[in-house]
Amino acid sequence: MITMLRTAIALVLLAVPMSGIAAAQRPAPVAEVAAGWVGFADDGIVSELLVGGAARWYVLPRIAIGPEILFLNGEFDSHLVITGNLTVDLLGPRNGQPREVTPFLVVGGGMFQTNEDFPAGSFTSREGAFTLGGGVRAKAGERVTLGLDARVGWETHLRVNGTVGIRLGR
Repeated sequence: MITMLRTAIALVLLAVPMSGIAAAQRPAPVAEVAAGWVGFADDGIVSELLVGGAARWYVLPRIAIGPEILFLNGEFDSHLVITGNLTVDLLGPRNGQPREVTPFLVVGGGMFQTNEDFPAGSFTSREGAFTLGGGVRAKAGERVTLGLDARVGWETHLRVNGTVGIRLGR
């Protein structure tokens, strides 16, 4: 019992300075805007445009979480997609700063809402949503990044979009 107590105390004493080191190495939060294309599988590919935005807070130097909201506009319908995303940067920061080029993977889950207009009236439906994919971001200035990513998701679709990110804080 005393050995377990000593081990626990030692781990706590080591964890406190290590958590400070990890926090110092985490990148600052990021806000992004996105624009791109979405193709839905339906007797062929139905193309729609997307615009939206996302935010990322780094919980570890290479792992970030945050919300994303997208608006998709088609010929006869529109969609709202709200997800919570987990992003894994495949290359970690150097000296607390993002790399010049950072490849990443992203997975998200949330809600997909569709609004359709028919001659008899409008119809709205909501269902669960997920996306999975990856991309690359490149520094375009001290706080600005440009990116490109591709994802697949449910409701069955393929998505390709560009992003402009602004690093907030340090």
